[in-house]
Amino acid sequence: MYGMAFLTDEQMDRIHRAGLELLETVGVKVDHPAVFRRLCEEGAEGEADGLTVRFPRELVARCLASAPRAARFADRRGGTVEVGADGGTVFWSGNALYLAKGRECVEITTRELAIISRLIDGLDRIHGIVGTSIADYPPAVRDIVGFRVMAENSRKHLRPCIFTGDGPTAILEMAEVLLEGASLRERPIVSFGYSIVSPCHWTRVGLEVYLNTSGYGLPAMVNAEPLGGGTAPVTLAGLLTQANAEALSGIVILQVLEPGRPSIYNLGFAHLLDMRAALATSGNVQDGMLAAAGADLARYHGLPSASWLSSDNPICDAQSTLQRALTGALHATAGVNIIWGMGQLETEKTLSLEQLVIDDEMAAQLLRAQRGIEVTEETIALEVLKEGIRKGDFLSLDHTLDHFREEVLPDHLLGPQRRDQWEAAGSLDLVERAAKRVEEILAAPQEPCVTPEQSERLREIERKWVGRLA
Repeated sequence: MYGMAFLTDEQMDRIHRAGLELLETVGVKVDHPAVFRRLCEEGAEGEADGLTVRFPRELVARCLASAPRAARFADRRGGTVEVGADGGTVFWSGNALYLAKGRECVEITTRELAIISRLIDGLDRIHGIVGTSIADYPPAVRDIVGFRVMAENSRKHLRPCIFTGDGPTAILEMAEVLLEGASLRERPIVSFGYSIVSPCHWTRVGLEVYLNTSGYGLPAMVNAEPLGGGTAPVTLAGLLTQANAEALSGIVILQVLEPGRPSIYNLGFAHLLDMRAALATSGNVQDGMLAAAGADLARYHGLPSASWLSSDNPICDAQSTLQRALTGALHATAGVNIIWGMGQLETEKTLSLEQLVIDDEMAAQLLRAQRGIEVTEETIALEVLKEGIRKGDFLSLDHTLDHFREEVLPDHLLGPQRRDQWEAAGSLDLVERAAKRVEEILAAPQEPCVTPEQSERLREIERKWVGRLA
């Protein structure tokens, strides 16, 4: 079960044609003279203001043709996963300002980020860790220090949250330390991304992220983040049309700076403005629909897709889990390649350790659903059926022993329990069981994620950049 379509081919054609007209007639703002010049050299039309660039259809088509259909992501356990227009889904955590603690929250500092990273390292289905803000360092170096903290506490794929145009340069230097002689092109243990400011405005920092990470073959994500009713049309079709144009402008920029660079198309940041609350929605059904439609459009363009999963709720409870399960199912059945935001609450503002553990279980269920039902002679098992029916027993058959592990999904939180077992275990609800699982993972011994020499080298690089930027 992969790639349930939310948009027809005719609908995608109409959205794409309208987006191309926007790019060709209105264009986007590009706050970087060097990038502005490069685009114009490749056939874009720069206006006299030195800021607005219009993209001819031929340039968009050429850049889409040069972008790969898939992107590879490596971790430091020796694993590599490839996802793209032809399939595959991975789950990443999300960035945040605060860590939820029951009904309260605290600012995320390096201490909290280390705990988050350690927990994610112990969760099997969360494949990548996304950087957060850290309150105990100045904004100019939070990405650099945060990358070091993540690297010291997790061997998962690392996706830093970037705060300045210089941050990626320092992080690439740190990543080389972690590779121990391999190249980033061979082992893409880090990836980057940035959001266009809606409507249609690329800031200098975002462009510097793309420019300063070009030349390594590293995956880069393009985030379109329009707000329906605020910075974009309130209709879902109009919102998708603007988001598609914004994302395509980023794809063009990436391909002009580095032809052939893996480029991830992310419309999963598109949301609607709740006019009554004056807040963006993130956990309602339309948010899942927009992410699913974004996956359709990514496949239409032949690109890997991404989306963002969150809840409007400020705490981990039944509401947050319901919202995430509902929208997460839409993301996964639509075949989104990178679903990130695991553990996020309060529309990206907050992370929850308990929600991370619950989301890890949710990811297992969604991946199992994506795998679908295998129908072969072995799985139909006609001869086994005959034997089992005659005996009145399938439990003792070798076929059951051979296949139950792949058919019956193991889990830590959601397995069936008799009431007496549940009462004997403390009558814990889902969030309480997740909290217990958090304690178990964090209490378990953890192998060092870096050597002492790597740690010292990372801190040397950090001190250099902190002195330079902060």
